[in-house]
Amino acid sequence: MHRQSVLLTLQRQAYFCLPESVGHYSDQPEHNVLREEGALNNFNIHYVASGKGYVEIEGTVHELRSGQAVLYFPLQRQHYYSSEDDPWDVRWVHFYGERLHDYMIERGFHRHPIWMLRQRSDWEQAHLNLLEEAEQNRMLRQSRLSTLTYAVLAEFVHQAVPLKKNRAGKAENRVLSLLPDMQQEACRPFLLREWSERAGVSEYYFCKLFKTLTEMTPMEFITRSRLQMAKQWLLEHPDRNIGRIAEEAGYPSVSYFNRQFMARENMTPTEYRKLY
Repeated sequence: MHRQSVLLTLQRQAYFCLPESVGHYSDQPEHNVLREEGALNNFNIHYVASGKGYVEIEGTVHELRSGQAVLYFPLQRQHYYSSEDDPWDVRWVHFYGERLHDYMIERGFHRHPIWMLRQRSDWEQAHLNLLEEAEQNRMLRQSRLSTLTYAVLAEFVHQAVPLKKNRAGKAENRVLSLLPDMQQEACRPFLLREWSERAGVSEYYFCKLFKTLTEMTPMEFITRSRLQMAKQWLLEHPDRNIGRIAEEAGYPSVSYFNRQFMARENMTPTEYRKLY
């Protein structure tokens, strides 16, 4: 498959970011790109959905696999290519904007070239939305293009963590792979030992890695997931008792649930239900 949309580069534009091109390649073992330094004056996210390929950075070749991406800053040398025996399925976007450089520097994206996405499906969907808009309407809806480009960037900023090839990096990837299950099972009693064992690390190291990767403790993540479910149930089941929702969401008492809800939403569960 070969999907690619190349768009005009606007010298003066009122948007935070716009795409220069966006595409999706698969089943192309001959895919090989070399751009010398200074050739491309925009950002490039090159993401591997499946298969594998390689990227050369400062003379070292790195393997890229499913869920991994390389991020190039403007004017950087770029050299990447697909594996011949296991061709990659790649999604990519080149984008630009006057304030993007400072935005990415402030968030530390200049420190590492290769990244792992924690939850891939949201980024992949955002990318597909942008690709379809570019294919169908080209530059006719610039505000829509900008919005969708920012959605791709925002998902990347939120989901991307530096890829490490050492043992610590493997442990980090195992912890990241547990996040969907932790969110799904948040209403069950949280047992740190159980999750650390599933990650193959000690409880202390699990907490340390979790904090580094998500900028919150495991219990904070569980609390957010429980509240998210509770908010959904408050709206989906308007006749259900607050105490029952608190219990189903994993809270030992309705008073504790009310305190946690108030602390994060600045209103009680009852007020939230009435508001919506």
